[in-house]
Amino acid sequence: MRFSINIPNFGDFADPRTVAAVAAAAEQAGWDGLFVWDHVVHDKTAQRGKPFGDPWMLLTAAALATSRITLGTLLTPVARRRPQQLARQVATLDALSGGRVVFAAGLGGPVEDEYGSFGEPTDPVVLAELLDEGLDLLARYWSGEPVEHDGRHYRVRDVQLLPATEQRPRPPVWIGGFWPNRPPMRRAARWDGAVPLFADAKHGVPPTAERVREVAAYVAGQRGPDREGEHFEIVVGGVSPGEPAAARELIAPLAEAGATWWDERQLQTGPDLDRLAPVLRRIEQGPPAL
Repeated sequence: MRFSINIPNFGDFADPRTVAAVAAAAEQAGWDGLFVWDHVVHDKTAQRGKPFGDPWMLLTAAALATSRITLGTLLTPVARRRPQQLARQVATLDALSGGRVVFAAGLGGPVEDEYGSFGEPTDPVVLAELLDEGLDLLARYWSGEPVEHDGRHYRVRDVQLLPATEQRPRPPVWIGGFWPNRPPMRRAARWDGAVPLFADAKHGVPPTAERVREVAAYVAGQRGPDREGEHFEIVVGGVSPGEPAAARELIAPLAEAGATWWDERQLQTGPDLDRLAPVLRRIEQGPPAL
């Protein structure tokens, strides 16, 4: 299992210099990754008046401050971005970081705030179509090969985006979504990893091993026997105890159930969600040792 730090892109973490400091501290303390939220306003009622940073600028600062840890968003709503611009942002960060980028995608939300506020579509069926078509285009853009495309939502004529990504054939793609909803996990099975969220374990609350086992079994069934030997990531997270024995007691059963990453998070409903000091304290304690 690998271990990452998760931070929002607002509040204290809207400042790229702060995110660079977090990334450097995480790398020095032995963590394996840093993942940043990708929101424009998030929940307008809860976050109104707070500064927001662009996640790719924040991750650029993190890349310049580190040399080892994995970097990415958790997660990017492809449906509210132009795939060609997103492809260039990810490819540029992948080159700058020496191939350390993971691209995590999903529908994103809250839909009315993040999409409806700007006149974007809010129909989840349309957003899912945009996500799937956008993911396919991203993979083709990252290849560096010429792209022609006539889709339901996107048209591309004689385009070749260079340079290709540092990682070949592309950065790993992880897909997020709420379990037990099956469509997001079916989508994840077509890519390289799943980031399941759980209706009975909100952001910052660890899931049960039973729930992780359900996701792992479902995704394995969707991938089929032909892909059985391929590595696939299952990313779960929450608030873990800083005390090593207690952390092992919490996380070891999740690893046994199929989780491959533990993503250290703050409670979404708590006061420390977007504050630097408590995140740095947890980083300095180091990742759990299983």
